[in-house]
Amino acid sequence: MPKKKNKKKKKSFDLSHQILTKTAWILSGFILLLSTFLAGYYFGYGDAKQSYTQKLNEHKIKTKKELHKLKTDTKNLKDELKSILKEERKKDVTAAHEVSDSEVLKPIKHKTKLHTKKPKIAIIFDDVSFAYQVRDIKSLHIPVTMSFFPPSPIHPDTPKLAAKEKIYMIHLPMEAMNFHKEEKNTLRVDDSVDDIKRRIEKIKKDFPRVHYINNHTGSKFTSDLVAVKRLIKVLDDFDITFIDSRTTAKTQVPRVMKLYGNRYIARDVFLDHKGDVASIKKQIKEAIRISKKYGIAIAIGHPHKNTIKALKESKNILKDVDLIYVNQL
Repeated sequence: MPKKKNKKKKKSFDLSHQILTKTAWILSGFILLLSTFLAGYYFGYGDAKQSYTQKLNEHKIKTKKELHKLKTDTKNLKDELKSILKEERKKDVTAAHEVSDSEVLKPIKHKTKLHTKKPKIAIIFDDVSFAYQVRDIKSLHIPVTMSFFPPSPIHPDTPKLAAKEKIYMIHLPMEAMNFHKEEKNTLRVDDSVDDIKRRIEKIKKDFPRVHYINNHTGSKFTSDLVAVKRLIKVLDDFDITFIDSRTTAKTQVPRVMKLYGNRYIARDVFLDHKGDVASIKKQIKEAIRISKKYGIAIAIGHPHKNTIKALKESKNILKDVDLIYVNQL
């Protein structure tokens, strides 16, 4: 009897051992399979992550290069526009003035003689648009009133430049008889009082300390009595004095100023109607002559290289007069 019991126990142990062995193999296989899957997932994810990171970095580098190229192209375009504008203004001073040589040299007929201890000249520089022009003008180290263009896409920084000056003017574009390089937002003869008011409000917002305006071109506008009446009425409301650049002999500004009881202030001499240094020096002497005859003269020039040069070389003869700003007229 004991032997039979031992045989049964041995068979039961063998069966349990077999079951455990098979279970162990199955578990080992499952663990191996799971490990392989996890390892594949991990390494695959790592590769995918590395690939994605690489592509993202490449995209960032490409974007930076494109942005840099865009900034460079924009800067080059802006510099090119400035250069073109500078050259065009040098070439076309006569067109900007819109007057003939005889009109440039002709003094104001009704100019009244002022009794002063020393003759005075107010020099105005029109068309001021860029920082380099301001630097050139300041290199003269003499009183000069800068007349800034209202901002435009070509010269957007004029309000910032003007803000640094104690005294400045605005060079307001007005409609001309024949002029094909018109500035943005040029005033026209058919503009209503409200149109003009909106324009001056914008200028006053951009240039809070403006008290003087002169016309850029404007032969058509200033020769139109109704248009000039509208403008002067609006400027009076804003406490702004208009200085007539006299781009036409038919200007109606004197008539309107008398009608409104305002003092008429106007340009006597264009310094650089002709762009060579010798001609500019001749015009400086003409301004001095007029100032000695009438006590005061107003000369308008532009921030051109030859104009700056001529004024620097004329400092000896300019000692005979007092150079003043427009607010001292």
